[in-house]
Amino acid sequence: MKKLKNTSISHLPTFFFSFALLFTNVVVVGAGEDSVVKNPLTPKASLIRYWKKEISNDLPKPWFFLNMASPLNPVQLSTFSKLANQNSLSTQLPSFCKSANLLCFADLSPSLDKHQNDVKFAVYSEKNFTNYGTDRLGSGDSFKNYSDGANLPVSTFRRYSRDSTGHGDKFTSYATDANVVDQRFNTYGTTATGGAGEFSNYNDKSNVPNLRFTSYSSDSNGRKQSFTSYTPETNSGGESFTSYGKNGNGAGHDFSSYGKDSNVIGSGFSSYGQTGNGANDTFTSYGFNGNNPHNNFKNYGDGGNAASETFKSYRDQSNVGDDSFTSYAKNSNSAEVKFANYGKSFNEGTDKFTGYGQNAKGQTVGFKTYGVNNTFKDYAQKGVTFSNYMNESSEVLASLAAENGNKVNNRWVEPGKFFREKMLKSGVVMPMPDIRDKMPKRSFLPRVISSKLPFSTSKIDELKKIFHAADDSTMNSMLVDTMFECERAPSHGETKRCVTSAEDMIDFATSMLGRNVAVRTTENTKGSKGNIMIGSVKGINGGKVTKSVSCHQSLFPYLLYYCHSVPKVRVYEANLLDPESKTKINHGVAICHIDTSSWSSTHGAFIALGLGPGKIEVCHWIYENDMTWTVADS
Repeated sequence: MKKLKNTSISHLPTFFFSFALLFTNVVVVGAGEDSVVKNPLTPKASLIRYWKKEISNDLPKPWFFLNMASPLNPVQLSTFSKLANQNSLSTQLPSFCKSANLLCFADLSPSLDKHQNDVKFAVYSEKNFTNYGTDRLGSGDSFKNYSDGANLPVSTFRRYSRDSTGHGDKFTSYATDANVVDQRFNTYGTTATGGAGEFSNYNDKSNVPNLRFTSYSSDSNGRKQSFTSYTPETNSGGESFTSYGKNGNGAGHDFSSYGKDSNVIGSGFSSYGQTGNGANDTFTSYGFNGNNPHNNFKNYGDGGNAASETFKSYRDQSNVGDDSFTSYAKNSNSAEVKFANYGKSFNEGTDKFTGYGQNAKGQTVGFKTYGVNNTFKDYAQKGVTFSNYMNESSEVLASLAAENGNKVNNRWVEPGKFFREKMLKSGVVMPMPDIRDKMPKRSFLPRVISSKLPFSTSKIDELKKIFHAADDSTMNSMLVDTMFECERAPSHGETKRCVTSAEDMIDFATSMLGRNVAVRTTENTKGSKGNIMIGSVKGINGGKVTKSVSCHQSLFPYLLYYCHSVPKVRVYEANLLDPESKTKINHGVAICHIDTSSWSSTHGAFIALGLGPGKIEVCHWIYENDMTWTVADS
């Protein structure tokens, strides 16, 4: 080999930089095991080398997994690795997020434009409306199809319509089908007189919204707010109303079909209507037909005068659910509260009334056809009536469900999400759930960077600084929630780990199963939300009971998976056919949990299939970008 001449030590960095730059834009050629990564310095090439070193078999490489590797080129990898070592990534966050394909939110600059004329915002997104509509007189603005279908939309309405008179605002089809929505309405309509705010079809079918109304309509006079079809069919996320309508006079608020058909949505009403006068609030079909809604009313109407509140068909026909009313209407005067048809769910929820109506005067509270499983602690003894208050036991409700063949309550679970093992036979036609990945698109970080980032609740402030997470932001909730889930104690018989790099996932899978492993996922998303026909079926490990490691995405700035060892399962591969043409459209991977004895009795599988823990096996498909690891077939 010919030696390099005239290459001193001082020239080596330039030589290395040129070598790296030469390969910067060269990527994978071809597909499957025969693909060759032409640039040996990329994170993907490094991952392939790690796979070959740690996994003992010569099976085809799983390119759905390898393609999750970081897209950073060698120069970017070197730059951001250095910044991570110096704890300085926050100074280059926008560039880092874009280059590494991460989930980050835009840092919006405030807008001081008052917009004196009426404006209709259509197909609009990611703006900071600060002091918008201040001192406006009459007329109104409309936001229609705002942030529709957007990914990570961030909008801030701060001091919007402040000191306005008779000014109306309409939010119609706002953030429909949006993903990871972050919206803030701070001091919206403060000290406004008259006018109205309308939220119609707000965040319809959105995924993981974080909506905050702080001091909304505070000190306003006669201003009406209506929330109609607010967050219907929404998945996860939460809304908070803090000091909403505080010190308001004659304000009317109408929540109709709020959170209808939503999944695990949470709402917090803290100091809502505090010291207000003549408030008139109506909650109709709030949380209707939802799955496990959580609502917290704390100091709601505290010190209010002559308020009228109605909860009608609240959480009706929902699955489970958990509501708490702490110091609700405390110190109020002449409040009238009606609970009609509240909390009638087939799977018991929980309601806690602590200090409800404490020190109130002249109140009238009526519970009519109220649900089960409620706790009343320090409840006001005067002015309270219970009419047709239900107290059926869970056995009665279970019996009612059984009489209806579980057709009453299985609507909370998407058809085909769970099924029995006997369905995995050639020729069987069955519904396929929506297995599409609804998470924001992200990539793994290279281990050399992820290992330098703080990853514990004790260092959450450092992590928040890196990703510019304000205390009340979606990013903050995302970091905190995921970190706590990663650090919680494992369930009975579970071994779990949150993996922050592709190499970490390989390490966990091989530590549980040995080095002769294979990883599988469903090939594509065809057949989702329709009927499929099962074609040929193959049982992994000869269809015997085995052990696997399943990995599911968590919501985090970079790709992070919650992986856990799952004992006593059978794993299947099946060709999925179009029921009409009988042609193959997909290749599915299904996992059947043989031992369900430790599962909750309210698990969606038992809602859909009947019976209960330990009495049946439960199967489900592996969704897009989730995966399951097993010992490789011999």
